[in-house]
Amino acid sequence: MSIVSWFKGKGPSGFGYGSTAEEVSAGLDLSGRTFLVTGSTAGLGLETVRVLALRGARVLATGRTTEKVQGAFGEARDAVIPLACELAEPASVRACVSRVREMGVALDGIVCNAGIMALPRLETAHGYELQFFTNHIGHFILVTGLLEQLADRGRVVVLSSGAHASAPTKGIDFDNLSGQSGYSAIAAYGQSKLANLLFARALARRLEGSRRTANALHPGVIRTKLFRHMGPADLGLALVAPIALKTVAQGAATQVYVATHPSLADVSGEYFADCNLARSTAHGRDPALAEKLWEVSERIVAALPSS
Repeated sequence: MSIVSWFKGKGPSGFGYGSTAEEVSAGLDLSGRTFLVTGSTAGLGLETVRVLALRGARVLATGRTTEKVQGAFGEARDAVIPLACELAEPASVRACVSRVREMGVALDGIVCNAGIMALPRLETAHGYELQFFTNHIGHFILVTGLLEQLADRGRVVVLSSGAHASAPTKGIDFDNLSGQSGYSAIAAYGQSKLANLLFARALARRLEGSRRTANALHPGVIRTKLFRHMGPADLGLALVAPIALKTVAQGAATQVYVATHPSLADVSGEYFADCNLARSTAHGRDPALAEKLWEVSERIVAALPSS
């Protein structure tokens, strides 16, 4: 147990900072259930797929190519169906949606795990800042395209981050979604994570009246490949990693918990951290901002090339 885990302890759920994905799913039988997980070839996604398969689930695991997904899963390959889904390319996302529809499978959960972080220089996709487009718009296309495949009690789980607090002062800078009027790596990442949180909130409202749910979460700070773009000033994280950063197994715990735990069957529109309910920033709780983002996202998607 790390020093941080010892100090933070466990919350009302019975789990906490130091809980692992295996621990929060212990005793669960997910046989007969199907989950889709994005960004499954490394880090939190890889661990999430592994644990879901360990508990008996079938997992549609997505990555930039099917080859990358196939290469990531050897032992669990029988339970894992590889799918290509490059979130920065609408044609790839739509092809993934079509493939899942063709399979005729009911999804018990969609775990929006994939993401990119803190790109040092402005990069764009289809005229939009790349972190916003990949982390939010790509998942928006995927999830809205698969809502008809979501099971009666299906759950949508969206990885946000505590970094959503680093979003611009106005929350989502709708006048600068391209990044051309000014770019900050951290603010842009924070904006994309705020968008993830607001998307889950707005989706939850649209699922009201059904038994399907949508929630967002902060996985914690984990030393994964997301850190590859961090500069020299951030390298000090490596020195404190053994006591201050979560392991991948701990980082995947909250998304596995939110996607599978029976106690959350009727919980929707919430934000979690360390496997417990958490409080987001005021922007993250702003229903008007969430609705505006949904409307803008629909317009962005409608204007994208169809192929």
